[in-house]
Amino acid sequence: MACKPEFFRPEVLSPVFRRLFLHGLTAAFDAGELQFFTDLVGLNEAQAFAATVARLRTAEWLVYAKKPFAGPQQVLAYLARYTHRVAIANSRLLDLDETHVSFRWEDYRESGAHQGKVMRLTIAEFIRRFLLHVLPNGFHRIRNYGLLANGHRADKLALCRSLLGVPSAPMERNEDDDNDLSASNEEPPPCPCCGGRMRIVETFYGPLSRPYPVRRLDAL
Repeated sequence: MACKPEFFRPEVLSPVFRRLFLHGLTAAFDAGELQFFTDLVGLNEAQAFAATVARLRTAEWLVYAKKPFAGPQQVLAYLARYTHRVAIANSRLLDLDETHVSFRWEDYRESGAHQGKVMRLTIAEFIRRFLLHVLPNGFHRIRNYGLLANGHRADKLALCRSLLGVPSAPMERNEDDDNDLSASNEEPPPCPCCGGRMRIVETFYGPLSRPYPVRRLDAL
């Protein structure tokens, strides 16, 4: 999609991003969706918040945008490692009791063995920090565009198959077919630990189940 040659220059992006960001920030504050703590607790007052936002409207915002050194492939490879990660891995959790959670973290201001440190937080504070990594409604980590956009994916793929002269996609199985496990030709994957053949021992259904059932597998 063509655009003006200078459209993505940082000095053009700066006022646009500033306006959109501060508009969304003010709307969230007016809706009661923002809360401030510790040193910023004073911003919970409407007058103090408005004064801070007013100063931000006159400040110069720096938007960093430039071509990556190694090309878009490196950027895609870097971002792809984070698409399905959560805020903290189970391996970093060390201890949990009635009131606190302890976990490992890396202090990159240190060097060598001093980088690895342990933090102990109250359960409420740990959950608050964890939820900062949860995307709001309407946001997605992965969004398809073009032919695979959700709005017209089925129609566009059908048109592609027609133009290419390839067979249409096989019909999706319904839940009745899934209930008959003997009718399925799919073999369970091998056990990732011992490599043995897996067998289906139980099938789970629920109100929010996927089109195919979730099955619990055990190795023989």
